[in-house]
Amino acid sequence: MEILRALETIRTPFLDVLITWITRLGEEMILIVVFCVIFWCICKRRAYVIGIVFFFTAIIVQGMKITFRVDRPWVYDPTFPTVTGAEGTATSYAFPSGHTQAAAAYLIPLGIFLKSKVLKFIMFTLAILVAFSRMYLGVHFLSDVLVSLAIVFVATLLAIKLYYDAPDDKKSKVLFPLLTAVASIVLLVLVAVLSRIDVTYASELRDSVLAAGAALGFAVGMYIEQMYIKFSVKTKNTGFQILKIVLGLVGTFAIMEGARILGSGLVADGFRYAFVTLWITAVYPLIIKKFFAVKEES
Repeated sequence: MEILRALETIRTPFLDVLITWITRLGEEMILIVVFCVIFWCICKRRAYVIGIVFFFTAIIVQGMKITFRVDRPWVYDPTFPTVTGAEGTATSYAFPSGHTQAAAAYLIPLGIFLKSKVLKFIMFTLAILVAFSRMYLGVHFLSDVLVSLAIVFVATLLAIKLYYDAPDDKKSKVLFPLLTAVASIVLLVLVAVLSRIDVTYASELRDSVLAAGAALGFAVGMYIEQMYIKFSVKTKNTGFQILKIVLGLVGTFAIMEGARILGSGLVADGFRYAFVTLWITAVYPLIIKKFFAVKEES
C-alpha cells in the first residue's frame, strides 16, 4: 500500500485523464483491432503468436485470479481512494493484473517483431506504462502488475521459439490449437468447481468464462484456417486492404453485440466470445479468400 499511497500524492486532474487513456490500451477493443489488422492484412504467423500469447496468458492470469482471490486495494484498505471511474475498469480480483496482461500480450510481441529500435522502445514503454497506470489509478498492487508482465514476457519467448521459429508443418498447426483448447477447458472446469462449492460470486468468474470462451473459438478457428482455409493477406491494392479491415471489424462488433440475444449469463457470454474469435480467425478469412485475397506466389 505504501507505493499506492505515494502515487496518490502525485495525482492531478490532467494526469488522471492521461493515465485513464493509457490504461485503455489494455481493453479488449484495442486488442481486437490490432490483432485483426495484423492477421487479415500483414502477417498471419505473427498474429497467431500474439493470439497464442494473449489467450494462454489470459487463461493463466484469470485462473490465478479466481484461485488466489486477492482483494482490490480499496477493499484491502477502505480509506484508500481510487481515481474517479477507475473501479469500473477493475473487474474480478486483483492478482494478477488483467489489463497489464492484455496490453503486454500484444505490445511485447510487437516490440520483439518490429525492426525499428524506436518502435521497439515505444512498444515496451507502453506495456510498462499500462502496468504503471493500474497502480496510479489505485486498482492494483505492484505485485499484480509485475507478475502479469513476467508471465507475458516468458509466454512470448516460448511462443516465438516453439511456434514462430518452428517448422511450419502439420504438427505445429495441430499442437497449438489443441493446447489452447485444453487450457480453456481446464479453466472452465476450475470455474465450475469454484461455482459449485460457492466460494466466490458469479460476477467474479465472468472474466474467466469470457477468456476461456474466446480462447476456444480462437483454437478452433486457428486449426480450421491453417489446415483448410489458408487465406492470403495480400490483396490487389491498398483500397482493398482498407475495405477488408472495415468490413471485417464491422462484422466483428456486430456479432459481439448481436450475440447478446443468447442472454447475459456466464454460459451465454462464453459462447458469445467464442463466436467472435471464430469469426475473426476462420469465418471472415474464408470470405477474404473468396473475395479479397490474391494467390501467393509459389
